[in-house]
Amino acid sequence: MPAVIRRSLLDDLAASMLDSIAERRLAPGEPFESVRSLAARLQVAVPTIREALRRLEATGAVELRHGSGVYVGPNVGRLVLANPLALKPTAERLVELVQARALIEPPIAAVAAGARSEADLEQLEAQLDRAAELIGSGDHERLAATNMDFHRTLAQATGNAILAEVVASVTVVNVREQLAILHIHGDREADLAEHQAILTAVRDGDAVLAERLARAHLDGVLAAISKH
Repeated sequence: MPAVIRRSLLDDLAASMLDSIAERRLAPGEPFESVRSLAARLQVAVPTIREALRRLEATGAVELRHGSGVYVGPNVGRLVLANPLALKPTAERLVELVQARALIEPPIAAVAAGARSEADLEQLEAQLDRAAELIGSGDHERLAATNMDFHRTLAQATGNAILAEVVASVTVVNVREQLAILHIHGDREADLAEHQAILTAVRDGDAVLAERLARAHLDGVLAAISKH
């Protein structure tokens, strides 16, 4: 039976890796150190490094690409992260989650319509392009993540960091629930079309329409979840 690695050691290793990513100012998608380099620098065995990396990968802070190496993950800069050991989402939790989002996100879309920058619009457009590709490939897990990235970027477009963290708290933390919602909602093309309409309203600076479309979008999701 393999030896049990102390949790504190893995936590320390993971924290050290995150510190190194921050110190080097590495952005999501950029390559990080190799497993063997990390093992040598941190003076621990390769299997221990792999276990620490797997913990970081579970939160999206790094990505382990087979045959390529270790890369900085999309969640590395987020203050709120998903719990990889969370229990299976219940029907009641799914309904409550969408209800919360329906209260929070439509006014955020309105603010974004007045505050958005060109960079925000480009990022939102790129995320919808990515979503269209994932619908075609059938990669539902990545599609759910990309859809949530769209909603978080919309919150970031307000220029208010607290609003962005609020949206992250009900999307990143509930990532398994979001995937379940995508499966239940089912109509991925309609979902994409609604996101595109919201983006058009935001791009046009139409706060009233952006809020109305965001509310209709989430009300539709809530209706599908409640019916299911």
